[in-house]
This record gives sequence, structure tokens and C-alpha cells, in this order.
Amino acid sequence: MSTTISRSASGVPGLDEVLHGGLIGGKLYMLNGEPGAGKTTLALQYLLQGVREGDTTLYVTLGETASELRVTAESHGWSLDGIEIVELVVDERALLGESDLTMYYPSEVELHETTQRILEAVERVKPRRMVLDSLSELRLLAQTLLRYRRQILALNQFLAGRNCTALFLDDRTTESIDTQVHSVAHGVIALDRTVPAYGPVLRQLRITKFRGSDFISGRQDCILTRGGLEVFPRLTPNEHGAVFSRDVVPSGVPALDALLGGGTARGTATLLVGPSGSGKSTIAAQYAVAATQRGAHAAIFTFEEAKALLLDRLRALGLSVDEGAGPSKLMVRQIDPAEVLPSQFVNMVRRAVEAEGATVVVIDSLNGYINAMPEKRALMIQLHELLSYLNNRGVATFLVAAQSGMLGEGLHNVVDASYLTDAVVLFRMYEHAGAMRKAISVVKKRSGPHEDTIRELWFDALGVHLGPPLKHLRGVMTGVPVEIEAVAKPGAASNDERAGRS
Repeated sequence: MSTTISRSASGVPGLDEVLHGGLIGGKLYMLNGEPGAGKTTLALQYLLQGVREGDTTLYVTLGETASELRVTAESHGWSLDGIEIVELVVDERALLGESDLTMYYPSEVELHETTQRILEAVERVKPRRMVLDSLSELRLLAQTLLRYRRQILALNQFLAGRNCTALFLDDRTTESIDTQVHSVAHGVIALDRTVPAYGPVLRQLRITKFRGSDFISGRQDCILTRGGLEVFPRLTPNEHGAVFSRDVVPSGVPALDALLGGGTARGTATLLVGPSGSGKSTIAAQYAVAATQRGAHAAIFTFEEAKALLLDRLRALGLSVDEGAGPSKLMVRQIDPAEVLPSQFVNMVRRAVEAEGATVVVIDSLNGYINAMPEKRALMIQLHELLSYLNNRGVATFLVAAQSGMLGEGLHNVVDASYLTDAVVLFRMYEHAGAMRKAISVVKKRSGPHEDTIRELWFDALGVHLGPPLKHLRGVMTGVPVEIEAVAKPGAASNDERAGRS
């Protein structure tokens, strides 16, 4: 006979997904992290969620005062109404000897007296959710590890029969982690905080223990802003599939679709690679705009180009852009790699797909993406997870990657993601007839046949154009091709011809 596990929602966006539904109710959990990691904020979010659900809540503080907690709450725009706060600290009158001791300071009171005050508060409030802040004060009072561990065990046994889910905070002030105390807890949540050489503080959350339930392991990126802590779970692609038809996703340019053997398909990823200025971003945006013209929703995430400049450039090509979320809309999101965490970006993509219904996603470019995650191995693992997720959701994904250099053999990839994608479209700049021109070719397509020709590519006010195969030139990929025959062939459109077509 199976029993249903009662879950206690954390109130922290993303954390319940990491915990596969939330904390298991009626259990004791340890929440540890150095000062400034966000422990108090997370604890308050948990209690405020309880208030919203009608639970009785209790916050027992051995360090911060109630007024300090309220200041923290106000900084996030919260009210602590509905949370019972019990502070076991000394007030100014007690220090001056002007009154009886009404609040307790850990260093001046025996451990059993402090513990008794905690038990009395629990008996009086009968909380469904409780926070004890923090264990470092109890550790100082206990003086010995044995006595400290016994007190934690006693508190756990006391709470066990009262259907109370408790968070015990620890600020890692000891030299080493007390694993024996962690063994008492049903689960352990760790908050890590790293200060890089440049950029904002990097915050991560880890579930180091969670009895009776699966969870997403490893480090989860998170941010702490006005409004509280937000966690960005690491992707598990197999858990986010959807049923879809593998329809062809046309570009709206017949010659381009012919080059790709009829077009790309939903549930596949296409890499557009070439030097800067060769037309990669424009071709990717062409697919996105064409999708909106068919009534679908498309999203472009740009790391380098300013949003306003991208939209102006698309309009200059004669592409009608209706910006926004939902059917027939194009969403353009400008990403600052110095401010956006890798998992935060992944969750932006997820939101565009799951909440807004995007079926075409453009990531422009991988060079900017790698700046958000300097460790190349971690980038490739996360990129593999992201592409698997998008493929499982039936999204046609376009990745833009700029090669270093401009012409010839000096080109090289900053990051090689070709093996992760289903199709690779190669762009080149070449010199011919006294002008710099662009060339496009398809070098890989897993889902079907494709042309093996190299075609000239150009843009004007009427949009995207591809010329016939450049059969009269040899060495286009080197950047300085030569004529195979002395007489001019119609393979390369002249400047006058292109001007006439426009």
C-alpha cells in the first residue's frame, strides 16, 4: 500500500523543482551557508509561503533582533505579519541592569535555559513551519560537540511528533562541517557564495542530502535580489519532453530552403558558423521572422547586438516585425553575459518555450554564451542539455557562432558545437571582381539530404538573396578564389545585376 508524501512548498522560485515538489513535511532540515549567502532570506520566504497557505509559523532568533528581521523583510517588499518572532537576545535595559532579563543572550544563559525557551515557544505557537536562527549560538552555548549534538537530537525528537517542518540555520563559523549533526537532519541545503575577479557575486545552491525523495543533484545557480532568492534548476531534458509533429520549418526564402534540402525541421538544431559580418545573424533572424508570419511564436536571445539595432536591421531588409509574446509575435531578449548566470539564461529559454509557446529559438551567439560560462567543458555539457531539451520540445533551434578572423586559413572556431547540432551552415567572406562578397553552403544535415553547392549570399531592401552555385570559381572558402575559365559565367551575380534586382 503506497502512502502519499506530504510536501511543504518552499516559496523560493525554482527550489521546489530541484526538490521534486518541495520539502517533505514534518521533518527537520539544515540550511547552511556563510554570512551573506541568503539563509535568512530563504528562511523568511519559506515562512511567508506558510502564511499564504494558512500555516502557523514561528521564527526563533538567537542573534538578530525582530526589528533587524523586519528591516530585511522590508528590503524585499515583504511584511512579516502572520509570523511569530521569538528573539532570545538581550535588550539595552538588561545590559544596564535597569530591568529583569526578558530576552536571552546565548553567552550569558545556560544552554538548557535557551533550549527550554525554544520548546516553550513551540508549545505555545504550535507551528506548522519553524525556523531556528542559528545553530552557531547553540554551539557556543554547548561548549562541547557532544553536548551540542545531544541538544540537536533532542530538538529533533521533540519536533518529530508535532507535525512541524523546521529549518535550522548554520553560518559555517566552525572550521569543519559537523557531519554527525547533519546525519540527524532529514535534508541539508547548502548556499555557496563566490566573488569572481570581475562581475557580480556568484551564488549557488546544493542539496547535499534529502531522505525519502529524489532531487536534482549538483550546483544550481541562484540570484538574490529585491523580492528574494530565486533558483535556476539545472536542466534534465528527459523530464521535459512534449509530443510534436516533425514539420519542416521554412525560412521564407525558397533558394535557402532548397540549399537545406527542403528546409530544417522542428526538433532539430542548426549551427550557423562563419566570420563576423558574413550574414549568420540575419539568416537566423529570417527563420524567426518567417515563423511569426506563419502564426507561430519565435524568440531571439542576443548576447552581442543591441536589441534596437537588430530590430532596425530587420526592418531595413523588409522584414515586418511584430514584437511581443504569443502567436505571430517575435520576442527579442538582449542578454548581458556579465550579469546573467548560465542556468539563469537556460531558464529564460525554458520560459519562452513553455510559458510563451516559442517554436523557433535563436541563440546569437555562442561566443557571448561562453563568456557567461568561461569553463569550456561546463559550457558544452550545459549546451548539450539545452539542445536536448529544445529538441524534445519540438523547437527548431538556430545557434550562431562567430569564427575568429575574416578570410582564408586564419579562421578558427572559438567554440566548436558542430557535433551537438543536426545541421551546420557555413558562411564565408571572399574577394571577387574588386568587391567583398558573402558565400553560404551546408556542410552537414542529419535529418535528410542537402545541396553540396556553394552559393553567393547578399541582402538588400527586398530581403535575403542566394545566387546560383559558384561553379566558375575555385577556392571560395580560402577567401581569394580564382576563375576556372577566363570567360565570365552567370554563377556570380555582378554588382549591376544585384542593383537591378533590388
